[in-house]
Amino acid sequence: MNRRSFLARTSAAVAAAAFPRAVAATPTGELRLGLISAATYGRDGQLRTLGSNHGTAFATTFNGWEEEKTRAWKGVFVRSKRRLEGARVVTVWDPNQAAAKQLADICGISRVAPTPEAACEGVDAVLLIDDGSGEQWKYALHPLQKGVPVFCDKPLAMTARDAQAVAKVVRATNTRFMSASSLRFVPDIVKLKQELPQLGQVHLASASCGNELVYYGIHALSMIYGVFGGGAISALNVGRPGRNLVRYHFKNDLDVMLTVADPEWMRSGYLITLQGTKAWRTLQPDLTNLYSYLLEQFLELLRTGRESVPVEEEVELIAALEAGKRSLQLGREVTIAEILKG
Repeated sequence: MNRRSFLARTSAAVAAAAFPRAVAATPTGELRLGLISAATYGRDGQLRTLGSNHGTAFATTFNGWEEEKTRAWKGVFVRSKRRLEGARVVTVWDPNQAAAKQLADICGISRVAPTPEAACEGVDAVLLIDDGSGEQWKYALHPLQKGVPVFCDKPLAMTARDAQAVAKVVRATNTRFMSASSLRFVPDIVKLKQELPQLGQVHLASASCGNELVYYGIHALSMIYGVFGGGAISALNVGRPGRNLVRYHFKNDLDVMLTVADPEWMRSGYLITLQGTKAWRTLQPDLTNLYSYLLEQFLELLRTGRESVPVEEEVELIAALEAGKRSLQLGREVTIAEILKG
């Protein structure tokens, strides 16, 4: 896969309706969705525990929930305050089948699948949930080969090589696919992009967030991609282990400083600053309902085929984050091209 393929992009939007808490019957014509690896979470190979920020948020965004039943849920449970109409989760799978059954009961999901492959049957699309492993991309290969549209939660993969493997199948099968951070679609970031002309020429920008460089840094760098698009050329990490200070050189004479640090050095949160020739903007984005803005972009893809984030752009983003890690290890500037070559 060569770097020229990482240039195309389009934008889209879809309307949402007010959220009712009760789990309603499925109207005729709704898109049928499957959730994969949605009820438990385990970071860095740790024992998976009940609860999933993204899994519960995605399920409640489409299906709602029964509050009385959540009292027996002994883990993280995110109640979406914004409902998206026109789609419903009808199938869920998780390696912990008891957890999957409990989530299904709370959110009115009609079927608990015995395997991830089975969760891809009888649905119009599948959502692969960030389960902490960084390997949810592996679940994408089966539905893609079957022609079932896929949303793969962030990060698409922890390495550019794995991300490219998914992208190759996406294009070979011509199957609708999306992977992105929710941060690039929150209203504040969308508005910031619209305000770019007011800032004059922007040659310098920065973005920050807490935690690991690829797994969480994808959110900070995705804000940059959401505003400016792709085109990262090289990365130079002048930080220390766990305290990343990565200067990215982009096309169009843009330099970006990405600051991502582990919890002992920096609290979590998100910040972006644009320094233009006419004006500056600094923003801590409002994260209210952030998952719903991401999911409506996927619904738009299903309905129209328009890609808000071409898979090639997301591969480039993963490669840029990997280049930041490699730069710290090697003590030199690393180009995105050399990461993509493997």
